[in-house]
Amino acid sequence: MASRREWLAALLVLLVVATVSSVSGRFIVEKSRVRVVSPHSIRGRHEAAIANYGIPDYGGTLTGVIMYPDKKTTGCEPFDAPFKSKTRRPVVLLLDRGGCYFALKSWHAQNAGAAAVLVADNIDEPLLTMDSPEETKDNKYVDKITIPSSFIDKSFGNTLKEALAKLPEEIVVRLDWRESMPHPDERVEYEFWTNSNDECGPRCDEQMKFIQNFKGHAQILEREGYTQFTPHYITWYCPEAFIFSKQCMSQCINKGRYCAPDPEEDLDVGYDGKDIVIENLRQLCVHRVANESGWPWIWWDYVTDYHIRCSMKEKKYSRDCAQEIVKSLGLPLDKISKCMGDPEADAENAVLKKEQKDQVSHGSRGDVTILPTLVINNVQYRGILERTAVLKAICAGFKESTEPHVCLTPDIETNQCLRSNGGCWQDEHLNVTACRDTFRGRVCECPAVNGVQYQGDGYTSCKTVGPGRCAMNNGGCWSETRDGQTFSACTDSELNGCKCPAGFYGDGYKCEDLNECKEKLACTCPGCSCKNTWGGFDCKCKGDLLYIKGQDTCIAKNVSSFGWFLTVLVLACLVGGGIAGYIFYKYRLRSYMDSEIMAIMSQYMPLDNQQNETQPLRVDTEA
Repeated sequence: MASRREWLAALLVLLVVATVSSVSGRFIVEKSRVRVVSPHSIRGRHEAAIANYGIPDYGGTLTGVIMYPDKKTTGCEPFDAPFKSKTRRPVVLLLDRGGCYFALKSWHAQNAGAAAVLVADNIDEPLLTMDSPEETKDNKYVDKITIPSSFIDKSFGNTLKEALAKLPEEIVVRLDWRESMPHPDERVEYEFWTNSNDECGPRCDEQMKFIQNFKGHAQILEREGYTQFTPHYITWYCPEAFIFSKQCMSQCINKGRYCAPDPEEDLDVGYDGKDIVIENLRQLCVHRVANESGWPWIWWDYVTDYHIRCSMKEKKYSRDCAQEIVKSLGLPLDKISKCMGDPEADAENAVLKKEQKDQVSHGSRGDVTILPTLVINNVQYRGILERTAVLKAICAGFKESTEPHVCLTPDIETNQCLRSNGGCWQDEHLNVTACRDTFRGRVCECPAVNGVQYQGDGYTSCKTVGPGRCAMNNGGCWSETRDGQTFSACTDSELNGCKCPAGFYGDGYKCEDLNECKEKLACTCPGCSCKNTWGGFDCKCKGDLLYIKGQDTCIAKNVSSFGWFLTVLVLACLVGGGIAGYIFYKYRLRSYMDSEIMAIMSQYMPLDNQQNETQPLRVDTEA
């Protein structure tokens, strides 16, 4: 058994070498930008290589303070205490290369409170991509890393260390991923290199978990025309000298042209590599046929269904199981079979031939050599293969303000508003804030709450405007209650502004009681006595006189019998006059209408005298 596995491993090396040697292999380092904001003496822009783990902030920025540990500078051991900046800005931890896996450094930094990590090279060389190790029981922390990490060159690292040692002020940097994901037009094109093999360990589990979790987002984006998705599958070929060997015949189709490793690494047990190639080909054809039918998103349903219903672990990985799923999804089985061709033929397969060609680097994208690999707008995605992280990267591929609604959901918020309210305006009493998280970072915009709009700069001021504004903190205007009586400087009849109510004076944001008595503004009638109250006054007339506030005068309370008679007489005259006017109006209106009707009828109907001259239509000839 051991010798067979060694022979198989050697053959796989030959396959890989043969593939790589036939093309000009190229690996692209995806980069972000690091800008030193302060101090002025070391200001500048530098490149950094994005790590292939964690969650890069595609489309966004992060401003923080550089800190360098006094000890454990490689970050290979847990830190003794958390890192905190003096100004409470996020900490960007600078670490040295060497001693352990890159991912372990980032994991320890994250646990110590760092918001991001910069690993400085220890030799002069071009930037490289920090990759994650293969998952084992000792490094399951990799999937738990959520902070972004980048690799910087030795020169920049030394500059930061020297400045930290000499300068008293903090070093503020801005990590920028806005240009790390290109956005050439209003549609994002992305491709996912995967495999139908479900027995290849953590990598296979990772890609299938991603497909299942991301399916909903992918189908929404595809249905509405925001994205164009293409699945891809890596294949190798068998060197000509081994085409008829047992190894190549069990792992390849089309006479050694398209191969995949044996899933169990044992040619005498379980499934063969060629079973993988055939199912990969079928999944490619499912996408092609579905795309031609106008619903390419069916690929996501097929792949997830196949994983559940036709798994290798349950010994159901077969053509019959696949065909059942094809039928259940309403796909034409004959078209898929025609697309797949004959795996036993000594001829090229057009679909798989294109896959081998696409695997080679082109444009700004490097060779695809590992699985799974995600490429967005022809740039290889770096970071953890997780639903919200990938969605954020795809959303960063849209031009700003053209993002689809799925990009503006709480799923991919940056949560920057949780820290000091993002530096935006906030009304803590009403729990209203101008801070809004988006996948590009927080924005400070005055909100609309319960139909009431706030207006302002969003940073220092937001004020309610429009109808209903007084319901929100009284529109920001003055209001006070005393002895069960409330006065307010806000009125819904005014769309904005504040105005002190009658009985008060001020700018509307602060109002004071107006003393009408002292200012001689009321109760000025002869012999009247005035007493000021909060928001008003009391005025009393001398004797039995009654105070009329509207006219600021006094009148007698009792009225004589003659006065009552005169009042009733005046009212009766008014009522009688009204009735008479109504009757006269009705009579004139009726007369006018009658004359108008007669005038109209005269144009279309004969008058009475004309009717007398009309001759009969039939003459009686009998005596």
